[in-house]
Amino acid sequence: MVLVLHPYSPSLDQLSLRSSLSTTSSLVRSALSSRSTDTLEGTLSSEWNLPLRQDLVASVSFSTKKANGHAFDRSWSGHSHLEVNTSLRPTNEQSSMSPLSSSTLGSELCSSSDTEADEEPRQIFAVVPKLEDDENGVLGNIKRADSSDDVDSKVDGCPPKDSIPKKKKRGRPKKPQPPQSATQGKLTKGRSKTGCLTCRRRKKKCDEAKPSCLNCQKNAVVCEGYTPKQVWRSGKDRTTEVRRVSFTVPRGLPFLVDGIETDVDRRFLDHFVYNLSHLFTLHDHSTNPFKDILLPMATQHKGLMHSLLALSGSHIVAEKPDPVFSERQDYHFAEAISTLRTNIEAANKGAKEQEGGLIVEDPTVASTIVHCLICISKGTTKGEHRDHMKGARELLKLDRKSKNPEFQQFIWEFFTYHDVSNSLTSLDWRPVNYDDPSLPNFVFQATIQPQSGVVLGVIDGLYKYLKKITALRDNIRARKAANLQPVVLYELLAEAVSIDAEIRAWESKQEPETSRWLAAELYRQCTWVYLYRTIQASKPNPSLSAAVDAGLACLRAIPRGESTQCILLMPLFILGCAAFEERQRPDLEIGFDNLQAYSNLGNIKPAQQIVRRVWEMMDAGDERSWDWETIMVDMGLDLLVT
Repeated sequence: MVLVLHPYSPSLDQLSLRSSLSTTSSLVRSALSSRSTDTLEGTLSSEWNLPLRQDLVASVSFSTKKANGHAFDRSWSGHSHLEVNTSLRPTNEQSSMSPLSSSTLGSELCSSSDTEADEEPRQIFAVVPKLEDDENGVLGNIKRADSSDDVDSKVDGCPPKDSIPKKKKRGRPKKPQPPQSATQGKLTKGRSKTGCLTCRRRKKKCDEAKPSCLNCQKNAVVCEGYTPKQVWRSGKDRTTEVRRVSFTVPRGLPFLVDGIETDVDRRFLDHFVYNLSHLFTLHDHSTNPFKDILLPMATQHKGLMHSLLALSGSHIVAEKPDPVFSERQDYHFAEAISTLRTNIEAANKGAKEQEGGLIVEDPTVASTIVHCLICISKGTTKGEHRDHMKGARELLKLDRKSKNPEFQQFIWEFFTYHDVSNSLTSLDWRPVNYDDPSLPNFVFQATIQPQSGVVLGVIDGLYKYLKKITALRDNIRARKAANLQPVVLYELLAEAVSIDAEIRAWESKQEPETSRWLAAELYRQCTWVYLYRTIQASKPNPSLSAAVDAGLACLRAIPRGESTQCILLMPLFILGCAAFEERQRPDLEIGFDNLQAYSNLGNIKPAQQIVRRVWEMMDAGDERSWDWETIMVDMGLDLLVT
């Protein structure tokens, strides 16, 4: 049972309120003693002019309002919350256990300070005064009600406390502060770790300006900047980063072979191995000295490798011009020339310091020969090959002791072939005197088999006849230029007859009925034709025509695609300069075209142009058709026909 008291009397003052509360307390005790709710209701109605509620909660409130023309300077409001057990018959246990059995109910009176009339009324809570006597222990169950209970809302005629509008306070509202634990003391601000390195070392406060702090500028010291910001990463992220870093190491690798650096270089190398190497020798792929001797040497010598790649590139560009291939070929050629000059200069310097002979390594000699082949492949016609031929000849004359006898034999045979062939188309180039005893003895070793030769005419002895014929030709040309008669002296004629006898007695050591044997017979016929064109006047002759026909028969019998095709340019040139009859020329034209299709070397078409020019002079009856060397000079051509 809850007792609710809500008095409202504006005529009461502070003293009257105290007196009323005291009287009410006594009446409540009397009513409780008699256990009569009627008495309690009558008492409250007569004293406070309020009906008794079943809540039995006492509440007293005052507010500063004008009532009956009076204004209170001080406002009072009292609330007394009493909660009584609805049972009016307390048990002995309840009486003995009650904390208020000795009956003291505290009273409290709170007064507000003086306020203005327009301020929000303040409330004062007054608790019913102390109840001294509780004979039956009824007040033992009285306890203070929870302030959170909405008591006022249960009183008839009174608005709920929460619905009363409150005036908004002035000023900005304060932010709610987080509750502090009892053990939490005042937080102390730690030292900043984001300042510049200079201020941190000097233990000065840093303004952290970027890129250099203003404090350092003001104090005229060098600001060392800031430490990089460290971002926290989990162990998994760090592991991933380590793995990622492991893949960012430089992936560049050194080149396996100096000179072979790009895809174009590899294309050049493949072309040299599979296509170009067999165009300069009679050997097939299994025993090709360009692959078996020069290429392994080039892997250890950068200059020779550049020379071989430049040779291969020039052949590719001549067949199918391409700016990329042309640029790379020029690069290799320039590197090869630079390396060759450096090696020769180093050899000369070493010879002077040691006061001995010039020592030149095998790769340097090989590079000079390869550069002659580059001129052939490119089809140069201004005598660009001459410098390389001179250099190779001077180097080979040296008393060199090569560590590779096979290389020395190959390089001598190959040089001799081009040396003698060059004299057939030049007015001033004459081959080396191979009868000179100072030359290496191995050149004339009889044990060397002709079948092992890389070209025809050198080992088997035919080229020594060509060399003798060239000497006769020089003497006759000189006598013609001087208008001396007879043009062919007896001594020159006797020498020619001796050479003719040697050619007739010459027999090929090649296996009969093979492409090499046919090529050797073709060379024999061309050697005799060269001798006849040197001694006899430049006019048609049945003997000459028969020799040309025999040569053309050998030419037609050689299968197309055989390795012997690589040595057919010189015989084609000599037979062409002796083809007075019109019927012989179509076979020669076909021979030039077949050779061009087989090797695609750049010197084939210029040689064909020279032969056609000789035919024009033959048809015109011009005696100068005898001297094709001079015709080449008039045409401005200087090339190798090999």
